[in-house]
Amino acid sequence: MTKRGQGRGNLIEAAQAEFEEHGYDGTNSNAIAKRAGYAPQTFYRHFADKRAIFLAVYQQWAAVEGRDVSVAGTPEAIATALVHHHRTHRVFRQSLRALTVSDAEVSKARARARLDQVATLATRLGHSDTAQLLAGILQIERLCDALVDGEFEACGISEDRVRDELVRAIRHLFSDRTQ
Repeated sequence: MTKRGQGRGNLIEAAQAEFEEHGYDGTNSNAIAKRAGYAPQTFYRHFADKRAIFLAVYQQWAAVEGRDVSVAGTPEAIATALVHHHRTHRVFRQSLRALTVSDAEVSKARARARLDQVATLATRLGHSDTAQLLAGILQIERLCDALVDGEFEACGISEDRVRDELVRAIRHLFSDRTQ
């Protein structure tokens, strides 16, 4: 039996699973509600539409990724955490990338999340060159996506070699660039 107040969380969990299996375009609110064990109208008590729940899933996804990266102590551990996170959420990330280009609300949410990442890094690293930090984040993110999407493998480049480049990019981002 579902406890009162768990509806929103259950719907987000169900939506994440649906987006992982079917992508954004292959998912609908009725499937999300059904997967969570609710009638379709329950979905609309918590979310205006599919985009709203996608953004809630993205917010949760970004928080988990941030937590996983923050507890990783070395560039190698950060690389492992990021690749695992991107691999586990590959289909969701594909939808996220596509929606970032085609949907203004998703684009705004993603920009806010990236600026939060920059602020966290600026505090951690003791400098605030937003362009430099964001360029590093985007480079690392793109390497992870290309790795899990098989782009390197298609070009005959091993995962170990890509991980070496990813670690190098992470080291570069975390190096002292204030000199």
